[in-house]
Amino acid sequence: EEGHGPPDPRMVTIKNIERELICPACKELFTHPLILPCQHSICHKCVKELLLTLDDSFNDVGSDNSNQSSPRLRLPSPSMDKIDRINRPGWKRNSLTPRTTIFPCPGCEHDVDLGERGINGLFRNFTLETIVERYRQAARAATAIMCDLCKPPPQESTKSCMDCSASYCNECFKIHHPWGTIKAQHEYVGPTTNFRPKILMCPEHETERINMYCELCRRPVCHLCKLGGNHANHRVTTMSSAYKTLKEKLSKDIDYLIGKESQVKSQISELNLLMKETECNGERAKEEAITHFEKLFEILEERKSSVLKAIDSSKKLRLDKFQTQMEEYQGLLENNGLVGYAQEVLKETDQSCFVQTAKQLHLRIQKATESLKSFRPAAQTSFEDYVVNTSKQTELLGELSFFSSGIDVPEINEEQSKVYNNALINWHHPEKDKADSYVLEYRKINREDEMSWNEIEVCGTSKIIQDLENSSTYAFRVRAYKGSICSPCSRELILHTPPAPAFALMGSGGIQLEEPITAKYLEYQEDM
Repeated sequence: EEGHGPPDPRMVTIKNIERELICPACKELFTHPLILPCQHSICHKCVKELLLTLDDSFNDVGSDNSNQSSPRLRLPSPSMDKIDRINRPGWKRNSLTPRTTIFPCPGCEHDVDLGERGINGLFRNFTLETIVERYRQAARAATAIMCDLCKPPPQESTKSCMDCSASYCNECFKIHHPWGTIKAQHEYVGPTTNFRPKILMCPEHETERINMYCELCRRPVCHLCKLGGNHANHRVTTMSSAYKTLKEKLSKDIDYLIGKESQVKSQISELNLLMKETECNGERAKEEAITHFEKLFEILEERKSSVLKAIDSSKKLRLDKFQTQMEEYQGLLENNGLVGYAQEVLKETDQSCFVQTAKQLHLRIQKATESLKSFRPAAQTSFEDYVVNTSKQTELLGELSFFSSGIDVPEINEEQSKVYNNALINWHHPEKDKADSYVLEYRKINREDEMSWNEIEVCGTSKIIQDLENSSTYAFRVRAYKGSICSPCSRELILHTPPAPAFALMGSGGIQLEEPITAKYLEYQEDM
């Protein structure tokens, strides 16, 4: 470039800048890009599609077709507050001109307000357009540019006239730019579709040329914009001064980045190593987590085996008892012959022989009679005592998360924590700025059974819990979160809510509601 030394390293191969030439909306090379107020560029056709899509979404709010949009541009339905902002009066409902002037920039996702002039108030990015055209030619992606004036079939153009904004073959150029005429003095270049004006005109004041630069808005303006327009109180500078300043800054930035090339390469290598290390550490963490769960599974399997063994043992013992008892009663059925035998014994007339036989027979019949008088099963059929209570374990497993002793435990401040029918819980955490959030847990303490913990995620170090029951005892505890890692829970704070207001007789005037016996209700402000 300057005639000495190696080629300028800033002459980067055009192919390496392709991602800078892609429209963030349509993901294709820019076509007539416009500069948005946020300084991002977007194709002219994409701006119109965005605005028309939001118009359709606004018109179809509540209908089944409200989520249909352009195949290339997929936008979420506008929120109601955004709909209020874009619903401006003075537009025809069936007009093809977009009514919406606010839309999210596809590049930075911030809302862009085009104001009253809409698209007409945006500058066309001719510099970017020129670079895109050079890229097309360098990559040979563009088809041949045909002559605009040839009779069919048109010939391939050889030059383009910047004043006429048209492309010509050699013959047509000579015909339409004859020697000795004003047109012969027109500026022409190689075949192109990028016809940029020689002088930029102000979008706000179309007859005025751009000659100043607003430092506050960071955009070119004309003298009318400065005198009585939106930039009246803004600091402006001359275009030549802005050109010189910005060019120097951009050159310095480029030189700095090129000078840091070796550092960037070194950092890229370091990032590659960090990625590999992260991959290894992640796999190791997974293996450790699997080991912990496998230990839990082993404990559960061992406890499961032990519990099932105990149930089987009790079942066998009971069944044996029932079997023995059933055999005894089965014997009663078989003793039908015993009655007949006893009747025959009664026929014995010899007293000595009768007594000798009847004593044994009497004992047998007496035993059978007693079992018939009071039937009692030999064992219980219920296994209620063998029901496994896993409520606490289920709760603990539900709270299973990454735990780090490196995160300090928050402590609930008893003096600053108060309770009425609402509770204000305040806590202190040494690593307040390091914690992303907190989880406050509370539950009602009931003598009959233990209630499960209720959880509330909190960003600050205090929280109001509403609608607590009167004359009840509640337990509160809190833990800190950093990402997905949590600290241990704080010690529990036990608070009692006061009784409900009572009714009392007030003289002869009848019944009047007394003030609560506790202190007057305090309105608490959360420290968010």
